[in-house]
Formats: sequence, structure tokens, C-alpha cells
Amino acid sequence: MATRMPDTLDAGADATIDKRRVWLIMSGLLLGMLLAALDQTIVATALPTIAGDLHGLSHLSWIVTAYLLTSTISTPLWGKLGDMYGRKTFFQISVVIFVVGSALSGLSDSMTQLILFRALQGIGGGGLTVGAQTIIADVVSARDRGKYQGIFGAVFGVTSVVGPLLGGFIVQHLSWHWIFYVNLPVGIIAFLVIAAVLPKSLTRVHHVVDYLGTLFLAALAAALVLLTTLAGTTYGWGSAQILSLAGASLVFLLLFIVAERRAPEPVLPLNLFRNGVFVVTSAIGFVVGFAMFGAITYLPQYMQVVRGDSPTASGLELLPMMAGLLLTSILSGVLISRFGRYKIFPILGTALMALGMYLLSLMGVGTGRLESGIYMFVLGVGIGAVMQVLVIAVQNAVEYSDLGVATAGATFFRSIGGSFGTAVFGALFVSQFTKNIATYLHGLKLPPHFSAAAGASPAALDLLPPAVHSGYVHAYAASLHFVFLVAMPISLVAFLLTWFLKEVPLRKTVAATNPADTLAPTAMPAALSSLEELTRSLSVLAQRDTQVHLYEHLAAQAGVDLDVHSCWLLFRISDHPDWSVKVLSGHVHVSTERIERMAEVLVEAGYVNGDVHTDHPLKLTERGQEVAEKLVAARTEGLSQLLAGWSPEQHEEVRTMVRRLARELVASTEAEVR
Repeated sequence: MATRMPDTLDAGADATIDKRRVWLIMSGLLLGMLLAALDQTIVATALPTIAGDLHGLSHLSWIVTAYLLTSTISTPLWGKLGDMYGRKTFFQISVVIFVVGSALSGLSDSMTQLILFRALQGIGGGGLTVGAQTIIADVVSARDRGKYQGIFGAVFGVTSVVGPLLGGFIVQHLSWHWIFYVNLPVGIIAFLVIAAVLPKSLTRVHHVVDYLGTLFLAALAAALVLLTTLAGTTYGWGSAQILSLAGASLVFLLLFIVAERRAPEPVLPLNLFRNGVFVVTSAIGFVVGFAMFGAITYLPQYMQVVRGDSPTASGLELLPMMAGLLLTSILSGVLISRFGRYKIFPILGTALMALGMYLLSLMGVGTGRLESGIYMFVLGVGIGAVMQVLVIAVQNAVEYSDLGVATAGATFFRSIGGSFGTAVFGALFVSQFTKNIATYLHGLKLPPHFSAAAGASPAALDLLPPAVHSGYVHAYAASLHFVFLVAMPISLVAFLLTWFLKEVPLRKTVAATNPADTLAPTAMPAALSSLEELTRSLSVLAQRDTQVHLYEHLAAQAGVDLDVHSCWLLFRISDHPDWSVKVLSGHVHVSTERIERMAEVLVEAGYVNGDVHTDHPLKLTERGQEVAEKLVAARTEGLSQLLAGWSPEQHEEVRTMVRRLARELVASTEAEVR
């Protein structure tokens, strides 16, 4: 089991790190998160140009798959190594790996090199995501954690959305190499900021790292992706290569199961698969990721090759899909929070997703922009209605001890689904394109040095003779039609699975902390422990009360005859017994005269000792201390009630967190009570 070592920053980092420094740290972490999110989707609009320049159309999907696969698999490993040996150090290492991978990707002059360096870049990207999410828990207080992590979610979500647009702009005005080079200055700035402002001594947690489980899981995922993409296309189903991959997949699966049974801290605990909700949501999430990343990868190719749009325009034309995705991600969270029911959303969402795939299969050479925009919006609405709901369902169905790994597992299968989807879409496309190009270009004289099967950039296609260009475009459109048509029944599988999703009455913390609180992080990998997940949720919930309402409620609940302002000042004095009225006034930005009048009320009531008109510190009397403790106890009880269903009384770390958060919230220096 992981055990937390004592650390001064853990209890309340705001006391150790001032707000200005926190925001400087945040800027470095946000830059890292931005890089990791951006490189999931920025290459989408550059793929047609890359395929033409590197003559690698048949392996195009692996540029996306390699990044998704390595970033997903490396996420849990980065998290545990950072916990054990220093999150600052490992965040900086991940920045270095990412920057080096980016530079080498930009310098690549073959498809093989680019795929390998994208895989390296993905390893660094996994560390950036984990580091940003976990470090913030060390440098801000528990009461502010939900707010800051919500900012990360927003950055991840918005960046994923604008990635294709930015990629298209860079390709059109510079070159595809610059979609990787642009990471270099951003990464270097992030490294320097973190080096300068982030303390070295952060919270440490002892782990037994599951190296074997991580290795076998990575090997299993890679073997399965290769099997599903090569079988029936590059090699026959009965070929030695495919049979070898099938055998290797089975061996890696068995080795992974053995490793997870023996691991003290398994990367993917097998007991989760005894939970029906986890199994169903993981399967649905896999298909949703499959559809989303497959569509994001191949829609820009339709727009650029078939329709002849510029890379920038193709990025803009993806916005209806992204808008639909964000719209229903947020709306579903709001409605679930209000009505407490969630099963209907994945049912409707997967149905719309299947409809969207069918509509996309109708796109051809003459399809208009408005028409295709509506099709993409339908697909986005469907995906958005499912994505965050799956996380809610999983968090609601597991015990506290499995909360962290179950949340991570839900996002893991969604990301792995994206890897498979991109690769399988690619294999289907190449298989069909090889057949179609032979049909549509049959009998035509091709220009020298032109290989239709190897692909060509949109710019090069414009130079082809009209007949060849027309044949190539029609072959491309027919191939994409087949890809999206096959994706429709795959989406229907997810629709059927949603009917097996058991709807469990929502816990208060799960029902109230919905995706709207974090602006729907569209695909952000989870990297938080059970305690960190619960702390984030509780801090979001607790901050919804205004400070005025909070003190009024606590005073009534604790049976204390004090007004709001007196409660507020009582805790300022309790937290800072060495401060005089003048010093306190300077820290809370309230006039000295105002503090003096408020303090006189407490002195007259017998809660405070001292002369409010001198520079001597004010002290709580024994009676005043009792009142302060009553208010904290009332707040603790209120927070514990929000955790109904998590059995906080059975977990000492949860009880400690609740008591600490209660004091932090009551002692908050919000200006509303002044």
C-alpha cells in the first residue's frame, strides 16, 4: 500500500507558497498540459501533407496511434515514479523527453522515423499530463484544488478542440515540420518556469511500482493493434505473421494477468473487472474513443483531398463536431446534477454516434459544407453525451479504495480505443483505397514518379492531369465512405452495451461535481489517487456556498450566537495569534477601523483578549477557542454528510482530509463578509 510521508506542504500549501508563486507554477504546468493535449489532435489536418511528402499513406494512422498508445500506457508509471522520487524532477524529465521527441519528429524524413519519434513524444506527453494534475495538489490548499484542476480540464478540452485548426494553419503557412517545432519554445519555457518556482521538496508517497504489469500491458496493446490493422489487409488471416501476433497477444494477456495478481499495486487491478458497471463503461468508452479519434484523423483528409480545401479550412470545418462534443459534455453534466439520472445519456449518445457515422458515410465528391457540418455536429453531440457520463457512472459504482484506479481505468480504455480506432480506420482505408485506385485509374496514363498507393500531398494532387486527379479523388471518397460505413455497426455495439449499464443511485459527491465544473475535459487521462479524487470533488462542492451563507449556517448548526462578521474575524485571530489588528488589516485588505469595531464585539462577548487599539496581538480566550472548534466541528459534519456512501469513518486518511478541509474552508479569507 502507498503510505504518505510527512510534509509541510501537504497540509496547506497556501501558507508556504504565496498566490503569485502559485500562479507562476500554474503557468508552467498549464504549458505542459497544453503541449500534451495539443499533440493528440494537432497532426490531424497535417496528415494528408505528411503522407504526400513522406510517401507513407499506408502507415498514416500510426502517426496518431503511436502517440496515443505510448502516452496512455506510460501515464500510471509516470505518476508513481513522480510520487516516489520527486514530482518536480519527473515533470522536468517528461518535458525533456517530449521536446526531444518533438524535435526529432520535425526532422524526420521517413514515415518509420516519424512514427518512432511520435511514440517517444507520447511517452513524454503522458508524464506532462500526470505531472500537471498531481503537482497542483502539492502547491495549493485542499479548498482550492477543485478550482485549479478545473482550469487544467478546461485547457485540455479547449486545446484538443483547437488542435486541428492550429495544425492546419501551421501547415498552410509554414510546413508540417513546424507542428512539432512549435513545441520546442513552449516546452523550454515550461521547463525553466518549473525549475525556477516549483519547490523541490513536495509530497512523497511510497509505491511498489508495477513495472512488469506496465510492460505486459504495453506489449498486449501493441500486439492487438498490429493484429487488428494488419490482418486481412497487409497479411492474410491465416498467415504466419497474423498467427504469430495472435499467439503473442494471448501470451501477453496471460502474463499481464499473472503480473497483476501478484503486484502489490497493480497498474489495472483485476478486481475492477468483477464490477459490472466498470466492465460495461470500459467497453463503451473503448468504442467512443475508437469513433472520436478515427473521425478526427480521417475527416480532414476528406476535406483536403476530396473537397480540395486548405489545411486551415479543414481545421475550421471540424469545429461543428467539436462544438457538439463540448455542448453535450457540459449539458449532460448539468442535467445529471439536477435530476440524478445518467443512463439515458449514453443510450441517446451512442445512438446519435451511430447515426453520425452513417451520415458521414454519405459524404462524396459533391457534398456541401453545410451538409457535412450538420453530419459532424450530430457525431459530436453523440460522443459528448457519452464521454463524461461514463466517468460519473464508474466513480459512482466503486468503493473508495478503488476510486482512483477506476477513474483512471475508465479514461485508459477510452484512450486505448482511440489508438485502435485510428489504426483500424487506417487499415480499412488503405485496403479499400488500394482496390478503388486500381478501378478509378484503370487505363489512365500516370505522370512519372507518381504513385497513387503511396499518397500525395494536396498541393501535388492539384498538379495532376484532370482525369487522373478526378479518378484519385473519387477513389479517395469511395474509400472513406467504406470506412465510415463500417464504423456505424461498431458504434451500434456501444449502443447495445449501454442497455446493460446499471443505473446506481448517485452519491452526493458524484451527482454534484459534474463535468460542467471542469468545462468538460474531453479526453484528459486521470492520474489522481482515491483521496485526491475525493478531495477535488469535496472542494468543488464546498465552495458553492457563499462565505456569508456558510457562517450563518455554521453558527446556527453549532448553536453559537455570533453574526457573520464575528465568525469571520474569530477565525482570523485563531489562525494568526501573533497578528495585531493593524497586521491583520494589511493581510485581509480591510480597514483598521473596520477590524477594530468587529474585534470590540468579540472582546465584549468574552471570546477575545487584548486591546484592539494597540499593536499587541489579539488572543482567543478559552471560550473563544471552544466556539471556533464548534464551528469547525459543524463544518466537518457537513462535509462528512456529503461523503455519504463512501464510508469516511472507515478510512483514517479521509477523516483527516475532511477535518483539514473543514478548517481551511471556515478560515477562508473571502471578502464577501467584510
